[in-house]
Amino acid sequence: MESVVQSIFVLIFTVEFIMGNLGNGFIILVNYMDMINSRKISAADHLLSALAISRIGLLWLVFTSWCIHVFYPDFFINLVMVRVVYTTWIVTFHFNAWLATCLSIFYCLKIANFSNSIFHYFKWRVKKVVSITLVLSFAVLFLNLLQSNIYMSILADEYKRSMSYNFSSRYLPEFSKLLFFSNIMFTFIAFALSLVIFLLIICSLWKHLKRMKHSLRESRDINISAHIKALQAVVAFLVLYMTFFLSLLAQLWKHTFPALIFSYTAQIAFPSVHSFVLVLGSSKLKLATLSLLRSLRCESKDAESSG
Repeated sequence: MESVVQSIFVLIFTVEFIMGNLGNGFIILVNYMDMINSRKISAADHLLSALAISRIGLLWLVFTSWCIHVFYPDFFINLVMVRVVYTTWIVTFHFNAWLATCLSIFYCLKIANFSNSIFHYFKWRVKKVVSITLVLSFAVLFLNLLQSNIYMSILADEYKRSMSYNFSSRYLPEFSKLLFFSNIMFTFIAFALSLVIFLLIICSLWKHLKRMKHSLRESRDINISAHIKALQAVVAFLVLYMTFFLSLLAQLWKHTFPALIFSYTAQIAFPSVHSFVLVLGSSKLKLATLSLLRSLRCESKDAESSG
């Protein structure tokens, strides 16, 4: 029974990995083709493309870690490789979190509406606000890398004294625990910003419903639809973000094969599922998806008729 459950999780993990690469690759391809055809690309599409690239990077990091833990549990790596692996993880996840947060800020400032003068100042300078947020995130990344490097140096010195210069990947969870908790406070900033954005969109939607009670139904429906799409993207990010961290924490605390399979299946849902939420929330990407499905259907019909 246990082997059947594990096989199911392996299958789910594989499907998530393939679909995540296809979904994020589709976002990049559509925006790239649009840029070639129109010679320009919107700020939202810039953010979507950058986020999709970082999501593909995270997908392959999770997949590589899964392969090492499952197929090469006694794989030996040196401390230089450990530094490279953890630095790559920190940088990749940083951009996954902060680009999604910047996208949420962009949606909020474009869609939400408040009478506050400060909000209007930010609303008319949405690109500048997003750019400043990205620049400030680099300062957060620098501090995160600096603190993580200090922790890694201390732990590496301890391992050098007590063990050989090489150590098995099975000891990585012990090495990761302090790094995990040191990274929480840095990545929590992006989570907290997204939570504030979620509350702002909820508040804006509530005020919009009150304000538009006696207005035209068509106009009200368009605005409500825009609010709901933004909420879907932010809520999906918050839920999947929490799932990623909880699964990573479970993996560090219970390093058994069933726990690993379950943890990696939950982790890879973050860069995989969120991409499809973003596709469904974008009119351009949704139309491109429908166009692709129609062309595939026509090709399949032509193949059947010719056969």
